[in-house]
Amino acid sequence: MTTLMTRETGQVEVPVSGAPRRGGGARLVARLGGGAVQVLLALVALFWLVPVFGLFVASLRDEQANTSSGWWTIFTKPAELTAGNYASLLADSTVLRSFLNTVYIAVPSTVLVIVISALAAYALSWIDFPGRDWLTLVVVALLVMPIQVALIPVAKLFGALDLFGTITGVVLFHVAFGLPFAIFLLRNFFTGIPRDLIEAARMDGAKEWLIFRRVILPIGKPAIASLTIFQFLWVWNDLLVALVFADPDSAPLTVALRSQLRQFGSNIDLLASGAFLSMVVPLVAFLAFQRYFVQGVLAGSTK
Repeated sequence: MTTLMTRETGQVEVPVSGAPRRGGGARLVARLGGGAVQVLLALVALFWLVPVFGLFVASLRDEQANTSSGWWTIFTKPAELTAGNYASLLADSTVLRSFLNTVYIAVPSTVLVIVISALAAYALSWIDFPGRDWLTLVVVALLVMPIQVALIPVAKLFGALDLFGTITGVVLFHVAFGLPFAIFLLRNFFTGIPRDLIEAARMDGAKEWLIFRRVILPIGKPAIASLTIFQFLWVWNDLLVALVFADPDSAPLTVALRSQLRQFGSNIDLLASGAFLSMVVPLVAFLAFQRYFVQGVLAGSTK
């Protein structure tokens, strides 16, 4: 009940509903859950997957079939499908080595970026120290620095440190240029955590490391998972950095596939099977973190 003033009677009690009003984000999410919208999104997704399906079909056709007709002819000629392309690809030692190199580059680059950026974002969000605001501005400024500007200076530095042409050098470059965006993203998420939680933990005697591990990480799991997916995909699909800093023995799969671009029509079977093989690991990573990724994207939409 709430009390309202009137001219005639002075005070009148008017019942007011106690149900909270939903925000604009919640209403938008509710509308997007309709059946017609879901059907439309399903059709868009199927249309979006047509090139992927075409790539998969091309990877299952031999060289002659791919050069003589389009992939859609398999609906009338299913006998053209064969697994020989993948057998030849997996028997190639260069491709297998480049695939392992991609794993050796992508996994450390992702783990290091996530760990360092999470710690830095917590420090920039909840720890008071001199120059914190200036350091945050530096991180934001580094976001606008293009990778191409740093290729030559970093190449000279890696040459002096004997890191040029090694997997370690490629990993360090990805970590250095992945940190600004990662810190910026996680800091914006961490600053949205209620201050009462942090203060209550400090009043209970918890140190900063314990607060980070028991309070920040569980709440920030959606944002961290989203960042993990983005960082892993960026590094896994990278070509420019690998071309500059990796030698043939440490080159990832993207460089190995590029070396096959002599005549596109004559080796589409090898390129298609290799490209589809390179898609498998990112797809598995996305499916593994999909639930947290959706939570991170929709974080704050229902507040």
